[in-house]
Amino acid sequence: MSDVRWSNRKPRRPQLLAALPLAALAAVYLIGSSLRLAANPGDKLMPPLSAMVATWSEMALHEDARTGSVLFWVDTSTSLARLGTAVVIAASSALVGGLLLGMMPYAEATFGPVVTALSMIPALAVLPILFIVFFVDELSKVVLIILGVLPFMIRDLSQRVREIPEEQRIKARTLGASGLQLCTRVILPQIVPRLIDSQRLSLGPAWLFLISAEAISAASGLGYRIFLVRRYMAMDVILPYVAWITLLAFSFDYALRTLRRRRYPWVDAEGAG
Repeated sequence: MSDVRWSNRKPRRPQLLAALPLAALAAVYLIGSSLRLAANPGDKLMPPLSAMVATWSEMALHEDARTGSVLFWVDTSTSLARLGTAVVIAASSALVGGLLLGMMPYAEATFGPVVTALSMIPALAVLPILFIVFFVDELSKVVLIILGVLPFMIRDLSQRVREIPEEQRIKARTLGASGLQLCTRVILPQIVPRLIDSQRLSLGPAWLFLISAEAISAASGLGYRIFLVRRYMAMDVILPYVAWITLLAFSFDYALRTLRRRRYPWVDAEGAG
């Protein structure tokens, strides 16, 4: 009985509970850093918070003497441009592909196996091929992200289309709806929330592919900077960059989750029912 009560009980302050693990990790790091620095003042593996703040301030608030640009924001804008372009293209393509495969059995029979096969190929394995075909410019990095997330999104959306009850389609046709009206007024409103969820789930892999591509071949970007300074064991640069990437990813996820909740509140209401 007690297990049932605990499973049904909801926290009053979920934000506070979510902050506890983060605070614990920060405390463990600060204690570990203090112990390592006490034993070796020149230790670079766990720099103190003051060193990371000073390094971040230098890179984010002052121009680089060699390039004349503020490195932190140049890296951020470059990476976000690559990621944003790829995510927009992947989302729009997944919407079209998911509708076609979900609504048209012939399209599913023809292209479904190809999409499934593409989803099984590790995207990083084809990165050398992309560099050969598209060279090492921006296009290869964008294409890598698209190839990494698009097949999964198409499969997810097409499955959602097939899950829509057939009764809804029959009623729409009975009322005289054309194929286009069936798509835009019955099916599309029900899969757009799923598209947002797919985007949220694909953000993690998208960041992975972006950082990997930038680490191998790039002249700027968050991943480029992290792997550039690793040879110097510059953890005072790497850790703030990793924290910044995490914050960006969390912000995008939160924005998409908020958009879905406010624009399509009925989805969560149906799930609760």
